[in-house]
Amino acid sequence: MIIIQETVISDDIADNFFVCNLEACKGACCVEGDLGAPLEEPELKILEQEYANIKPFLTDAGRAAIEAQGLYIKDWEGDFSTTTIEDKECAYALWDERGILKCGIEQAYLAGATTFKKPISCHLYPIRITKYEGFDALNYDRWGICNPACAFGGTLGVKVYQFLKEPLIRKYGEGWYGQLVQEIESPTEKKK
Repeated sequence: MIIIQETVISDDIADNFFVCNLEACKGACCVEGDLGAPLEEPELKILEQEYANIKPFLTDAGRAAIEAQGLYIKDWEGDFSTTTIEDKECAYALWDERGILKCGIEQAYLAGATTFKKPISCHLYPIRITKYEGFDALNYDRWGICNPACAFGGTLGVKVYQFLKEPLIRKYGEGWYGQLVQEIESPTEKKK
């Protein structure tokens, strides 16, 4: 385990390989699971403010689900997540011409329509954050649909923390990420 500021990071993030392989998985993380993408409380307000800019990038089914259920939902534990279409894919997801699910929010971002890239939980995946009083626990979430990403990361020699450099900096800052890299990559004297 690695401790940096108010975060506790699982060694799995330093030790395991990972690079998304959308050609293999087709963006299955946008459709599999019990709920939509986890949302942090500040992201709720961002969705409320930016939805008009994001809406043109969504599918008819996605817009209909959002109109019926709202921009986000609150689950049985009191946590927020993105709305889903018939309890399946995220209402903000869309299929491209190759049959790969992409994030409509990110498509709006790439087109310059919004400054919100996507929910941080999506950007950070396969890292999941559990918030505790006084610290965040960062864990590597193993999921069978991501086996191609693990294999691809192994082929390329890219570890989870390297693949997720941009979202980790987005969440915790450059200084924090620099400390993480130093903790992982600096040779240390073996404990006796």
